[in-house]
Amino acid sequence: MEDIFTVYKASQYCNVSSKTIINWIESGHINAYKTVGGHRRIKRSDLETFMKKQGIPIPDEEPGEGRKRILVVDDDPIIVETIVQALEEDEHDYEVVSAADGFEAGLQVNHFKPHLLILDIMMPDIKGYEVCQKIKGDPETRDIKIIVLSAYLDEERFKKMKEYGADVCFSKPLPLPQLKEEIARLLGPTDEGGPG
Repeated sequence: MEDIFTVYKASQYCNVSSKTIINWIESGHINAYKTVGGHRRIKRSDLETFMKKQGIPIPDEEPGEGRKRILVVDDDPIIVETIVQALEEDEHDYEVVSAADGFEAGLQVNHFKPHLLILDIMMPDIKGYEVCQKIKGDPETRDIKIIVLSAYLDEERFKKMKEYGADVCFSKPLPLPQLKEEIARLLGPTDEGGPG
């Protein structure tokens, strides 16, 4: 399966800003396509071809030392954007990717291996309970923390999601400060000497 990069991930990979990657895409240096939600995606092979041509060193496979990886699964591009921006500005230096549907989410869980999953369970092709069960039931992925988002969560559903393996549940509209607090709590200290 070929790896697909988000602009942010490509920027990390090339060690440049996201804006630079977008400029390269728009000026035709890198091939990219857009997801239904309007997110740019770049194939690893296209990116690496470009990097070789430009003499940009290709990093070793290991993702950034000690950085925590977060996958945001939501089909609302505005919510994804809000969460991604909030987390990228966070002092914890998270690595964040997003998926706009269940299929893409499945691929990202396998390839990106997130430490934490933020999951909107009201998406048409996602059964939140099943996703939680599947992740928590697989030895490969059961350590992934899960934060569930939903516009319609009552106590009953919250309880049910917890039983299925969700670590935290939030109802929308999303309280971003609380979300960031929970993420920091779930992922624990990312570096010992940092501000606690």
